[in-house]
Amino acid sequence: MGQTSNTKNRLIKAAAELMSIRGYNAVGVKEICEWAGVNKGSFYYFFPSKRDLALAVLDAQWEATRGELLDPAFARDLPPLERFQRLFQMVVASQRDTGEQVRGCFFGNLALELSAQDEIIRHKLQSIFQGWCEYFERVLVEAVTAGDLPEIDPAAAAQALLAYFEGMALLAKVNNDFGSVEQLAQRAIHAVIVAASPPVQTNG
Repeated sequence: MGQTSNTKNRLIKAAAELMSIRGYNAVGVKEICEWAGVNKGSFYYFFPSKRDLALAVLDAQWEATRGELLDPAFARDLPPLERFQRLFQMVVASQRDTGEQVRGCFFGNLALELSAQDEIIRHKLQSIFQGWCEYFERVLVEAVTAGDLPEIDPAAAAQALLAYFEGMALLAKVNNDFGSVEQLAQRAIHAVIVAASPPVQTNG
């Protein structure tokens, strides 16, 4: 059982690494197997198709993102808004750890590549992004309750913050520039407040 589990995990890890570097369509089953040190027969024992492997990779990446990024970043040892700053700082650090090339957001990269090609993967990514929004919304509600933010629509603010985050990751990848991530992170909360504040009522 342990060997079987290890083989499956190696395939998931190899696919995650290759897809992170080159995307989904540019990576084949043969290359994934070679990277993982697994034969093709073992691959198809665990995964009927590359799509099934991609779905397993997304589940694994989301679990890792929650455990290694979102839960630590949003731990309640800091005031709510400072937790967002910590999140961005952790993202910058993780991007630097990948080497000289900024890889961007794994989920965002696959969404751009596959959302119009594969409905099943699109739905999986949609649920993951909803999970991001739920984390953001909980902390934004805390910030409003604490008086650190004006009255805003927390759900709309969470969506705006996710859009800002994904756009920031995309620009950093295109520019291959870690510094832009750090600069844009400082403006994130202000951008969200503007986007999610109620419209100003005018007379007439």
